[in-house]
Amino acid sequence: MTDTPQQEFPQQGTAEQRELTRRRVVVAGGATAVTATAVALGTGLASAQGAPEAKGAHAPGSTPSGPLSGTPSGTPEACYVLTTETTEGPYYIDADKLRQDVTEDEKGIPLTLRLKVIDSETCRPVRNAAVDIWHCSALGVYSGYEAMGNGGGGGGGTPPSGAPTDVPTGPPPSDGPGGPGGHQEPTDDERYLRGTWKTDRRGHVTFRTVFPGWYRGRCVHIHVKVHVDGTWTDAGYEGGRTCHTGQLFFDEESVLLSAVVAPYSTNTATRTTLDEDTIYPDNGAEGGLLRLKYKKRDIGRGVLAELTMGVVPDDETE
Repeated sequence: MTDTPQQEFPQQGTAEQRELTRRRVVVAGGATAVTATAVALGTGLASAQGAPEAKGAHAPGSTPSGPLSGTPSGTPEACYVLTTETTEGPYYIDADKLRQDVTEDEKGIPLTLRLKVIDSETCRPVRNAAVDIWHCSALGVYSGYEAMGNGGGGGGGTPPSGAPTDVPTGPPPSDGPGGPGGHQEPTDDERYLRGTWKTDRRGHVTFRTVFPGWYRGRCVHIHVKVHVDGTWTDAGYEGGRTCHTGQLFFDEESVLLSAVVAPYSTNTATRTTLDEDTIYPDNGAEGGLLRLKYKKRDIGRGVLAELTMGVVPDDETE
């Protein structure tokens, strides 16, 4: 890593903020539970998962301004299960962009991704951890690997009329970008939609990006890694170890709504649904399913995605 960390985003005011919606998932053989949290963005905003509405909105084509809300005072913390580990995929590039805004010039629906990292054994926030995210563009292309395309012919072509309704038959292919397979060396110097930032004292980290698109063989997702015990310097994040490698997923209703918005509507790659995906562990928030908030009739104005991730800081993953 070579870049100097940037300052935090301006924080959104918390007036009239609603209490977090909680969802508990009990894991066989364990006594802990996981809570996926959602904070509403604006009047008329609807959750894809049925959470209540609240106030304060995205402006068209923008991400929220003002402070991103944290856990309201008086809201009790809960214990969480360990977030499921998943494959890294072949297109990881080791944390060479220390930043929260990873958008660069990429077009797409504004997405604010807010994660909380906690120790799944103690329920305490994991502070000063380095969190990496990386994902494909609206057209299914990964920066650093543009020569690989999107696994479906480049992602361009004639826009479909209406939301995608085709359901592929048989198991989806697994040889597209981000699927199983060994690491691939980058083919170019592009680094859009990639970045690393540190968790604060409450374990929170926030990124500004765009809603991911799709490519052949995979559902819509974001890759994530958590590193601990390293050192933040002027040159970047050094040393330490990886304690979590996973992926974050989007519910099908939200993906269908995004698919009719440009430039997603020009992505002609065959789309794999969440249920068809071979990587998603099918266990809800524990497996990385994000809690989403957006204006249902105008998802193009922006989306807030949140999740609490339980990790074991003492463990080291590949």
